[in-house]
Amino acid sequence: MNSGQRLVTSAQAAQILNLSVQGVHYRIKNGQLKAIKKDGRTLVYINEQDTISTPNNSLNNDISEQKDIHIKLLKKYLKQMKHQYENEIKRLEMNQEQIISVFKSEISLLQSAFNEMKNIYALEHKNNNDSSKMDLIDIKDFFLMMRKYNKTDLEIKSIILDKIKSGDKRFIYSSSSKSIIIYKSDFLDLI
Repeated sequence: MNSGQRLVTSAQAAQILNLSVQGVHYRIKNGQLKAIKKDGRTLVYINEQDTISTPNNSLNNDISEQKDIHIKLLKKYLKQMKHQYENEIKRLEMNQEQIISVFKSEISLLQSAFNEMKNIYALEHKNNNDSSKMDLIDIKDFFLMMRKYNKTDLEIKSIILDKIKSGDKRFIYSSSSKSIIIYKSDFLDLI
């Protein structure tokens, strides 16, 4: 220790130098003040001329130092937040691409399943139509058969229309050919 210097605690140094304790530690860190650690405490070397410093000037320096510290911390925080924001945007974009890829895959699977079902239905429908052609009865033959049971043409037409409207599978109106298809049956329920 030089003559003209004394060793004080950081709290005492703050009082002597008209600084906050953080200001004292900041100056120690930046090499503006000399200090030692003893028994877990920080002791600061104070020059006698430092005790005469004007409180106003010291206070301004302390405020300026504190402001600089806060600005540095805020810049660091903003940089971290920007980095975190950019990473989150990248993660969301990647997830969006994965979700779109999954949806496209699902749509493709559904289209394949639909086309397969359509082909199966078309094949079954074709097979049903081929075998049912043998089971069809001509509308004229249907009229002749019903007349044998004393049905008038008006009654026969009414029977056919009622059965088409009620969804009787023996009577089908084909809108494409605009004709009535009648499947063979014993038709005992109509007599």
